[in-house]
Amino acid sequence: MKTSVVTTRLDSDTLSELDQLAERLERSRAWLVAKAVQQYVKEEKAFYAFVKEGEDAIERGDYVTHEELVAEIKAMRRQRDAA
Repeated sequence: MKTSVVTTRLDSDTLSELDQLAERLERSRAWLVAKAVQQYVKEEKAFYAFVKEGEDAIERGDYVTHEELVAEIKAMRRQRDAA
């Protein structure tokens, strides 16, 4: 797999913690940063897919309004209290 170099700036505290973690795990800074970026990208992609799913549902009209949900909850409570 082809890789590319990316440069970033870190504050001294974060860099120190990164170095400590790298030493403890016997890994390089670059390896840890690459893993962190991979995880971030994975999580962001999943989040935007989730948002897109919701937007698509709204476009299809497949949703419940706040008012409808509140009414349904109130009806469920009335039904529960009557039992």
